[in-house]
Amino acid sequence: MAENVTSLFRSTAAHSPSMAALTRESGDGTGPVDFCIPCNPYFPTPEMFQDMAARLREIITYYPSSAETITAELCELLQLPPQCVAMGNGSTELITWIDHLLVRESLAVPVPTFGRWTDQPMETGKRVDMFPLQESNGFVLDLAQYAEFIRKRGTRVAVICNPNNPDGGFQHRQSLVQFMDAMADLDLVVIDESFLEFADAEEEPSVVQEAMLRPNVVVLRSLGKNFGLHGICFGYLVANPSIAGRIRSMLPKWNLNSFAEHVVFMLKEHSAEYRQSLQQVRRDRAEMAGQLSALPGLTVYPSQGNFLFVRLPLGADGTVVRDRLLTEHRILVRECGNKIGSSSRFLRLVVRPEVDVRRLVSAMEQVLYDNGGNQENQENNAEAGQEGAQQAAGTIAYEIVTRIGTRVPRVYLNEQ
Repeated sequence: MAENVTSLFRSTAAHSPSMAALTRESGDGTGPVDFCIPCNPYFPTPEMFQDMAARLREIITYYPSSAETITAELCELLQLPPQCVAMGNGSTELITWIDHLLVRESLAVPVPTFGRWTDQPMETGKRVDMFPLQESNGFVLDLAQYAEFIRKRGTRVAVICNPNNPDGGFQHRQSLVQFMDAMADLDLVVIDESFLEFADAEEEPSVVQEAMLRPNVVVLRSLGKNFGLHGICFGYLVANPSIAGRIRSMLPKWNLNSFAEHVVFMLKEHSAEYRQSLQQVRRDRAEMAGQLSALPGLTVYPSQGNFLFVRLPLGADGTVVRDRLLTEHRILVRECGNKIGSSSRFLRLVVRPEVDVRRLVSAMEQVLYDNGGNQENQENNAEAGQEGAQQAAGTIAYEIVTRIGTRVPRVYLNEQ
């Protein structure tokens, strides 16, 4: 199985293999314990899943309602004006249309971050100005330095993910408002709040109200991540009516599926359970960070997302750790060597219940610190022999070329 697992990861260079692919590969029809896909493990509730199961035939047999109908229901729940909202088949669909319609020449984004913010504009020939977050500074984004970088490059679109993926870095609302004020002359400022529901650093961290009033601001929100339903693929953006309407006009009439409709119309009856699920994820995050921090040589970065960014001990290779966790312990983790601005020494670990975290910690202790066995000695030798290649793969330029292919995009890196 180990050889097949490695080939699965190689065939999905910019992402992890799907759970369906891993389940097929397992041979017994069961998937691994998932510390890779960042979704909410407590929502929907078992009762909600039972309701969907009971209506499965109806849901998959008939066309969904129009996007306007589903959006109107969501907006009533969120108390947002429908003319300021566009719903998409996941955040990737919305990012694609933002790029096609609103990014004319150049886009700035801190890295590492969600891959579509770098890859999508490069695929359409835009200049991507990447602002590297410094490991020495804990991957903290300095907004003043980022603004200076944007001015120096003359970039026309700025993106901030809050919290950032994969490190979970967080910006307070007032700091973002000040940044938007300073960038009022740009074509567009995008605040990606896909993971903001899991934050507890302040009571009202979102800037959606600001986005509706400003001429050049879009806020992106994810429903699949918050609700633990990545397979449904649904999200939305908030902007002034002109921008939101322009995006809506390009979306297919039935871009939202029947599962998305069913979940949206269930939410008003389960809002209390949803809030409780977020509170539990926050408690689990603190507990999980404490347990991982006790592992010798492992660095855990502060996070406001439903995941933790960790640096492995010196000498450990994330691809080896990932493959051994999967093949020997049936645990799936996100190795971040193919994220621009990161390297294979970093993992992103999704927050999960305590019983799963204990299993993860036990498995990592065996993989990282068990010095016995010929297999590990062979792996250590292989790591030493590949050290130069790994260092090259850790550079942004290498990752851009290997991910996008032979057509190298126009990219500017902040030199620090």
